[in-house]
Amino acid sequence: DRFDNRMFSISPAEARSMDPQQRMLLEIGYTALHGSMLCKAQLLGSPVGYFLGIERPDWALRSALAPDTKVTAYTVTADTISVACGRVSFSLGLHGPCMSTDTACASGLVAMHTAARSVRGGECSSGLASAVTLKLMPQVTLAAATVGMLSLDGRCKTLDKRANGYVRAEGAAALVVRSSIAGGSQTMALCGSAVRQDGRSASLTAPNGSAQRLLVLGALEGAALAPQSIAGVELHGTGTPLGDPTEVGALVGVFGPARSASLAVSAAKGNVGHSEPVSGLLGLAKVELQL
Repeated sequence: DRFDNRMFSISPAEARSMDPQQRMLLEIGYTALHGSMLCKAQLLGSPVGYFLGIERPDWALRSALAPDTKVTAYTVTADTISVACGRVSFSLGLHGPCMSTDTACASGLVAMHTAARSVRGGECSSGLASAVTLKLMPQVTLAAATVGMLSLDGRCKTLDKRANGYVRAEGAAALVVRSSIAGGSQTMALCGSAVRQDGRSASLTAPNGSAQRLLVLGALEGAALAPQSIAGVELHGTGTPLGDPTEVGALVGVFGPARSASLAVSAAKGNVGHSEPVSGLLGLAKVELQL
């Protein structure tokens, strides 16, 4: 009800039919770009790219269970994840690459990685990377609880022997990736990043320590950094009895037992829960606040 639809040239009817996540993406996306010294007039027709991390929206289920009796063209695009990124590029007039990425909990970080690659490759002058998740319907939470994924006491206990599952959380984040010679209050200049997959493991959702070790080594190589130069690591750290030990074991494999013991290791989920596609960007924000 506080969405400034006129700012983005969106009619009240369209705003009401939109997935609330899309409204948040417009607001935080423009805030990040404006904080990086790019105002609305400068964005129109600019080669700025938009890279979004997002999962299947709850709004789609809500719309199916309670369909809008007045179906319009807006209704059809209200919950589509490709439109979630397209709407931002359209509203701000961005001409750079535009894509939505769903890689589950890594979605936000993969979007940021893709933005960095696009900027380095000259596809766009700057890359807006963002992610969002709102829990609007109970069905997914109930399903996750039924199969034992969620903490029974509602706490993410990362790196704790009492770890018994994670807690779903809402969130939204946005940052601007630019070349290292540019600056701004909400600008991130990446020196290195890497994306990998677990491949075969014990199950579809079980982590693979060897693959995680190779991922960290790939990021270090891309940044031209030696393991000995790293002072701290922000973990995925969901607070599960399988995931956390596997992640720590992968770090030991990269840094060695002695060096690993001196690393500052943490995870944002112990404070804010697991915001799924947004979680990596919130972890990055936490690290930024600590610097």
